[in-house]
Parts: sequence; structure tokens; C-alpha cells
Amino acid sequence: MDRQAVDQYLVANQKYFPQEKILFLREKLLELDEKEFSLLLVLELKDPIILLIVSIFLGYLGIDRFLLGDVTKGVLKLLTCGGCGIWTIIDWILIMDKAKKRNFDKVIELICGNYF
Repeated sequence: MDRQAVDQYLVANQKYFPQEKILFLREKLLELDEKEFSLLLVLELKDPIILLIVSIFLGYLGIDRFLLGDVTKGVLKLLTCGGCGIWTIIDWILIMDKAKKRNFDKVIELICGNYF
């Protein structure tokens, strides 16, 4: 893939991925052809800032976990009112990193999976 297109993609989407994984992701993206890269452009990524806001206001209901795809933990948070508030506070600290990791895993799965 064209270096300029990959760099533009990474600059525009760097907030969605862990900072320490950007170089690895760049190398993987450079190996893609145009068709594979175009599939990557339509991949829906979770915004870590939006998830943090949702976690602050609705975290005790488990909505943040449902948005991440952790249905089981979302139900547990809902039933326990966020683990009596403790789990909710912990998620305020960790939710952005979890969202970035989930986005990275999703892209790597798309790149290395059997989608092509």
C-alpha cells in the first residue's frame, strides 16, 4: 500500500489505537493491497473519549461495557449497580485503554483474518 495513504490513515485515526502499537500497525498496513485497505476504511472503530463520557454518566448501568461488546460484564455491572460503584470508578480509569486495545484487535483481526 502507498506510504502516504497509510500515514494519512494513522494520523487521522491515531486516537483509536494504543500509542505503542502504531508502528506495528503501520508495518502491517503497508503490506495490504488497495482492496484490503479500502475494507479497513469502512471498519467502525469505538471512540475512547465517547466511551469515557458514557462511562462517567452511565457506567453504573454497564452501558460502557455493552458498547465495547462485553455483554457479560455489562449485565453484571447492571445487576450490581457498577459493583456498588467500585467497578464503575475502575472503569473510568481503564475504559479508554480498553477501547483502544479493542480497536487495535479489530483491525489486526481484519488484516490477518480470512476476510480476503
